[in-house]
Amino acid sequence: MKFRVSTVLAAAGLAALAWLPALAQGVSEYAAGKLRIERPWSRATPRSAPVAAGYFKITNAGAEADRLTGVVSDISGHSTIHEMAMEAGVMKMRALANGLEIKPGASVELKPGGFHLMFEDLKAGLTEGQSFKAALIFEKAGRVEVDFAVMALGAAAPGAGQSHQH
Repeated sequence: MKFRVSTVLAAAGLAALAWLPALAQGVSEYAAGKLRIERPWSRATPRSAPVAAGYFKITNAGAEADRLTGVVSDISGHSTIHEMAMEAGVMKMRALANGLEIKPGASVELKPGGFHLMFEDLKAGLTEGQSFKAALIFEKAGRVEVDFAVMALGAAAPGAGQSHQH
């Protein structure tokens, strides 16, 4: 019996070690009502950069839509929700004045080249390995405090296989 218990414990220890790289990448999950926010992350910035972007995935398991209407963080003077989209063959970025809808039963991923948060008027550059706090403001779910992990400059999303530029 001791052999089986020690084998099970060893296997459990190895399984726990498998999660270490994910934890180092800032993999985390937050819940607010029927919303789930996964893996908030950002990229390191050059010291003088005036902006940084924030990314994560939101899933709405509820029966009603909700809307991300704002974001607040001490790292910047102000923050907004943006999207990048092709218009007449040109990639353009624009603020979403009415926020970002998360439909019932759907997920929305904020990622490089698509929807994202803009932290504007940065108070200091972001350094790989640090983290920062922000509050996501939802129309129905309210205020959700999250921690953003700062990845390398030019990093891909945690768990992604290739790099994308903002």
